[in-house]
Amino acid sequence: MAAEEGKVDPMHQFAIEPLLGTEGWEIAGYNIAFTNSALWMLISAAVLLLFVAGGMKRQLVPGRWQMAVESFTGFIDGMLAANIGPAGKKYVPYIFSLFMFILFANLLGLLPLALIGLHPFTFTSHFTATGVLAIISFAIVLVVGFAKHGFHFFSLFVPHGTPLPMIPLIFLIELVSFLVRPFSLGLRLFVAMMAGHVLLEVLSSFVINGINAGVAIGPVVSILSFVLMIAICALELLVAAIQAYVFALLSSLYLNDAENLH
Repeated sequence: MAAEEGKVDPMHQFAIEPLLGTEGWEIAGYNIAFTNSALWMLISAAVLLLFVAGGMKRQLVPGRWQMAVESFTGFIDGMLAANIGPAGKKYVPYIFSLFMFILFANLLGLLPLALIGLHPFTFTSHFTATGVLAIISFAIVLVVGFAKHGFHFFSLFVPHGTPLPMIPLIFLIELVSFLVRPFSLGLRLFVAMMAGHVLLEVLSSFVINGINAGVAIGPVVSILSFVLMIAICALELLVAAIQAYVFALLSSLYLNDAENLH
């Protein structure tokens, strides 16, 4: 970013930079240096642990913190009960952790820490991160499906009432659709978060260019762009919550397939 020249690189914010270890930090040819992405993953995990710790007081009259944790837990429990049924209760810890981890990651990436010289990193704007989360959910679905139903799990790919001659084609279509799930699950979150941050960066370049223009129209463009940035920031807060919910919801729906073969 070069604000003094009125230039803003909207993709610079997604650059993964090593913080600890560069030379010699390799396994099988892959560098394992501690990066800004890993740092913000740890921060998000720490915030999640702190949040959950505040809800484990089990006071008879819960405080605001405990009530917040219980509200989110009840929300996830209700979602799983609606989508899976009584069997969904055992997945509450995982889906709750998944939802809150993504939510905190999205929100932390929106903090205006650049005002004090820090640069937050939204690791959910990288497909490598969201893809791993999606693969974890998909792996749990496979483990549950085969552990509970064995090879009968493959009946998921043959809808009830399918004509016998159509079974091979329908099975192939359903199998491909099933295997695409982790890709689409991770891609949806990655695209939504990346698009919002790029838009904010582009608008910031309009503000800077308007200030540097020094003509009558420049300040007008800057003010309008700044107002729009505030509106987009509010929208991004909503998107951060919605995308965390969608990720958790789809994961619960996929678990329903593994549990009930629907």
